Amino acid sequence: MYEKLLAVQKEIGAIKKDSENPFFKSSYADINAILAVVKPILNKHGIVLMQGLTTLDGKIGLMTTLMGEGEEVSSVCPLPEFTDPQKAGSAITYFRRYSLVSLLALETEADDDGNGASGKGVTNNFEI
Repeated sequence: MYEKLLAVQKEIGAIKKDSENPFFKSSYADINAILAVVKPILNKHGIVLMQGLTTLDGKIGLMTTLMGEGEEVSSVCPLPEFTDPQKAGSAITYFRRYSLVSLLALETEADDDGNGASGKGVTNNFEI
């Protein structure tokens, strides 16, 4: 499994930031952009991605699992508690993105123009 994950990481490259966060005036890669890049590469290498809700110490958590050939790698992240379904849905999407990026050690494209104009070095930051 780890050999396949290494091949996946080598193939993925940087994810394009396709969405804007007006509150923080920043860009980020949304979950659909990440999945559009990641899932076909994972599937090509025989790895299935699953993200679902679970319980963790009596609270709701998000489990991100990569499965292939009888082996799996997974991560569980506790979710904040919300009574508003829209806020809960937003939090789940946010943590799906965060968990997937963390588990696969993904990076996003840097803002080369902005960093060049500001005199800062190029970095690969992921807006979460």
